Amino acid sequence: MQKFLQLFGRLKSVVLGMVHVRALPGSPCNTLPLAQIIEEACGEAEMYRAAGVDGLIVENMHDRPYTFDVGAEVTAAMAVICASVKQASPTLPIGVQILCAANQQALAVALASGVDFIRVEAFVFSHVADEGILNACAGNLLRYRKQIGAEHIQVFADIKKKHSAHTLTADVTVADTAKAAEFFLADGVVLTGTATGSEADPKELE
Repeated sequence: MQKFLQLFGRLKSVVLGMVHVRALPGSPCNTLPLAQIIEEACGEAEMYRAAGVDGLIVENMHDRPYTFDVGAEVTAAMAVICASVKQASPTLPIGVQILCAANQQALAVALASGVDFIRVEAFVFSHVADEGILNACAGNLLRYRKQIGAEHIQVFADIKKKHSAHTLTADVTVADTAKAAEFFLADGVVLTGTATGSEADPKELE
């Protein structure tokens, strides 16, 4: 809680803008050179900053279909993009997420680019996602964070990940999943609806 408070200045009603980076080189949907992708990401970040958001998350949403085998070209491109966004919006807390579940790569990007946090898929419990089966990564991820000297970078964990089936954990409530993430040392949790753009269930938030 204290680290979150230091980063955002309050604990509730924090609004984060999602910078959905255009499809990166190597992705099936890529049509733009990296320089233009960077320019558009910075422009999107500036619009959010002008609108008064409390922070940003940079994500490679358009690299569909997502893969577990995220290449070095994606990690390198996201590092450059995040560094550029951070330079353009130096006063905003900024995070990064790399799909699909490329959590260690995101942590490396955050350290290299100077951003503040990462958003993590499958931190605790297994998920059957549209990309395949994701298994919990907390133990390996936080050890990697320690090894590379990135303990100042916060980890915000998705719980009951969207675009996923949760039959395997049907007997585990959202609250229990959040408690497990807290026990496994997540700095915060992320609760979403069942798909991108769908709202979270207010009852689950309570």
